[in-house]
Amino acid sequence: MFTGIIEALGEIKRVEQQQGDVRLTVATANLDLSDAQLGDSIAVNGVCLTAIELTKGQFVADVSNETLSATTMGNIKAGAVVNLECALQAQTRLGGHMVSGHVDGVGQVIERKSDARSVRFRFSMPKQLARYVAQKGSICIDGISLTVNSVDDSSFSVNIVPHTLEMTTLGQRTIGDSVNLEVDVIARYLERLMMGDAQDSSPVDYKKLLESSGFVK
Repeated sequence: MFTGIIEALGEIKRVEQQQGDVRLTVATANLDLSDAQLGDSIAVNGVCLTAIELTKGQFVADVSNETLSATTMGNIKAGAVVNLECALQAQTRLGGHMVSGHVDGVGQVIERKSDARSVRFRFSMPKQLARYVAQKGSICIDGISLTVNSVDDSSFSVNIVPHTLEMTTLGQRTIGDSVNLEVDVIARYLERLMMGDAQDSSPVDYKKLLESSGFVK
């Protein structure tokens, strides 16, 4: 798990084709990997990757075909600047929201405009994700935890403050750029809960909550 608070900007140093999928070498700049171990998770532009090699100032990770097809990793090139975050530790402040690093879809920048010292972005999103995105709710864009300003059936807007523009790749994003999107994990589980399951096919509704002790009084 991650928080969506970016710890450092890194750079893709090498993209190697590996029998149908890809191996990435990522330079970590000032990301603190002093306590990192082989097999640890590191989020790269919001994509949870497993470190298979760790050397001073960089790590190596394999990227599966599933990840290549479902995220912007499929078009990543050497030299690209990326957002980096190490996995959440028990004592870490949860400054953003709970982020899994499992990307739900790819969006695009469709609007960018200045608002005093901030920048307002509007992003397109796959229509099937719209039901998970709520005004003033949380969303993760390229690994960055952000608050949704407004949302419609196919797009949403966010306000980016100067610090975030400086410390993440959003400062470089322009109209037409693709980004990784991860919706709030709570919304996904709530939807599944409302649907019911194989053992109990009835969905959760007011009547069911009324019949269940402790939920509705």
